[in-house]
Amino acid sequence: DLELHLQRCQQLSVTVLTDHQDMSNTELKTITNSTAPQQYRIRAKLRTYKPQKLHQSVKLHCSKCNSLQEVPDGDDFDFVLQGSASTAPNPELHNTSWYESVTWTTQDQKQREIAIHFVKHDEMLQHPEDTLLMIEGGTLKEIWKLTKKFKCVIPVRSTEDDLELLDLSAPFLLQGNVKYYGCKQCSTPKPMKSLSSIAAEQQPSWEPTEIAQVLGIELLQYVFIMKFTLVDETGALNAYIFDY
Repeated sequence: DLELHLQRCQQLSVTVLTDHQDMSNTELKTITNSTAPQQYRIRAKLRTYKPQKLHQSVKLHCSKCNSLQEVPDGDDFDFVLQGSASTAPNPELHNTSWYESVTWTTQDQKQREIAIHFVKHDEMLQHPEDTLLMIEGGTLKEIWKLTKKFKCVIPVRSTEDDLELLDLSAPFLLQGNVKYYGCKQCSTPKPMKSLSSIAAEQQPSWEPTEIAQVLGIELLQYVFIMKFTLVDETGALNAYIFDY
C-alpha cells in the first residue's frame, strides 16, 4: 500500500534510494545546479508528498493537447444522464440495419422512456459478452447493471437524424468497471452511425481505441501523478512521478 509506505517514509529520519549502489551520494545542491539528464544517488529526507490522498493521484491526460484534468465523479455523470433523459427516444431511429432496439417506460413517478439499441453483426445479435449496446434515458444504476452483462455500453441521446454521444463530461464508453473519457478540446464527436463500420468487420472486437477513433474522440488516458519534496542539509529537490 503506497499511502502507508509514504507515511512510514515520513516517520523515518532518513530515506535511502537504493538504486545505483555503485555510485557515491550526491548533495541536492549539486543536483539542482547541474544540467539534465544525469543519474545520481542521493541520501535525503522526505519532507512532503502531494496529493495526500492516493486516489487524488489519478488524473486524465490528453496526449494530443497535453492537458491534465480531474477524473469526474459519479455525481457529474448522473447529472449529465438526468439532462439527457429529458429528451424522449426518437422512434424513427429504432431498429436499423445495424442495431436492434428495445423500448419501455419505467413504472416510477417520472415514467422515464428508455431505449436500448443492441448492435448487430451479420444481421445477428452477438453473445452478451461480445455485444456493444447504446442506451437512452438510463440511470447510473441501470447502466452499471448493463456493464456487468454486456461488453460495451455507450450512453446516447436522440436527434432528428441520428443517435449522438452525450456531453463529454460523461464517459463516452463503459467497459466492465472502466469509464472511458474523451478530450473536450481535441474531440470532434461523430454520429453513432459511424460505429456501423466496426459492426461490419469480420470479428468486431469493440476495442475502446477503435471505437474512439471512428467516433471522432481523442481518448483520455488515466495517469498516476505524485510530487515528492526531498531535502538534505544543502537544499531541497522536487521529484515527480508521471506514469500510465
